[in-house]
Amino acid sequence: MSTEDKPFFDDPNAALREVAQNPAAYAHYLADFHRVVLDIQAKLEILQRETRVHCRGTRVEGDKMGQAFLRSFPVEKSLNDLLKNLKNVTSGLEKSAHKRHAHDEKVKEVKKQRKEKAQLKERKNNPPLQAAPETPGQPGAQSPNMGYGGPTSIYNLDRRESA
Repeated sequence: MSTEDKPFFDDPNAALREVAQNPAAYAHYLADFHRVVLDIQAKLEILQRETRVHCRGTRVEGDKMGQAFLRSFPVEKSLNDLLKNLKNVTSGLEKSAHKRHAHDEKVKEVKKQRKEKAQLKERKNNPPLQAAPETPGQPGAQSPNMGYGGPTSIYNLDRRESA
């Protein structure tokens, strides 16, 4: 059995699936379409110009001023609309390639932000243990400003925040 008899891919969408997953391949693929569309657009612009010259120059005996233009107007309008749509297609292809690249950059940034957020949360939930500072006084003596760590009685609760 020759290679011409069996399909190149088992799945016809497999190649496009791989292109969609790689932003560089996506941009390259759209660039190929962009070149083709620009080539078509250039040829249609020449056709538009030649059609305009021919249709406006085609006069029938007894024509009044502007009747040749009015007859050629529908043909010219259809080509103008087509060229306008092709320009929209080319700009859409460019935008799509840029947006695809921006999407991957955003995905990388989201991963980075989530990783940083998780690290901050981890540090917040599990602060590193620090050794207690040594006081230069006697080992058994209490300092005058103990704060929340000092012994209190229920009679001194007015100076402290309640739980």
